[in-house]
Amino acid sequence: MSYELVRLNNGAHSIRSLADDETFHPGIGPAAEAEALYVRQLGLIERALSHSGEGGPLVIWDVGLGGAANALTALRSLQRAVAKEKKQPVALEIVSFDRTIEAARFALQNADRLEYLAGFEPALEELVRNGRTAVQSDGIEAHWTMRRGDFPDLMRGPASFPAPHVIFFDPHSPGANPEMWTVSLFANLFRRLDPGRPCTLATFSRSSMARTAMLLGGFYVGVGRASGDKEETTVAANRLDLLNEPLGRDWLERVRRSSSAEPLMEGVYRQSTLSDETWRRLLAHPQFQ
Repeated sequence: MSYELVRLNNGAHSIRSLADDETFHPGIGPAAEAEALYVRQLGLIERALSHSGEGGPLVIWDVGLGGAANALTALRSLQRAVAKEKKQPVALEIVSFDRTIEAARFALQNADRLEYLAGFEPALEELVRNGRTAVQSDGIEAHWTMRRGDFPDLMRGPASFPAPHVIFFDPHSPGANPEMWTVSLFANLFRRLDPGRPCTLATFSRSSMARTAMLLGGFYVGVGRASGDKEETTVAANRLDLLNEPLGRDWLERVRRSSSAEPLMEGVYRQSTLSDETWRRLLAHPQFQ
């Protein structure tokens, strides 16, 4: 078996990938981390409740389905918010990406100890079985699809899914999955965004390497909120005004001195200081003008 269930220090259960030697949501557990890092940090509830729907549903890209904690926590939080506000049903389209569906299948096998699954087992079972499902209850009308395959390849290929309003970027770490943290990956991802559609991305990493890759890929990048044992996370967007705390010139000076700020140019993990070319491109980025 490629996965095992682990009990975290706070008593919550999570999933550990044996092949990658990494635990999903290791700090405060799946639901708590998803709520803090993605739902609250990206203002998902406010954005969904104010979304008119005239241009279609609010689109969420869930990059790294894993055990489905991020998508299911978002659905549960939105259900509660819509019920509280007595709003009209919120239309959502969730597109989850992963190389495998096995972690989600493992989560279903351990649903009794993964509390974030409660009530959503039938929907996740259908997603695992058919690659798509619908959640229509408590003011939520969500269509959820699974795009299985190599995410960098999907970003290089033809666009066959809607541009996102919100991105949960939750792959394995750069050390375990370097292909997901390259400049070219973020550049291809940025090209998939609709310039007329405000889009924000959140991720657990605060590394200079990851932030530099996002900047060189075209994103505006800012400091994200603390989450569990992480003092900072990272938020990126296709517009500077979407960031509460954009990286500034002081950050530039720090990464100039860093021994590990050079972004990954290919899917091989290594650490090094900024190259002259990377420094030049950072200085030319509109965020620092």
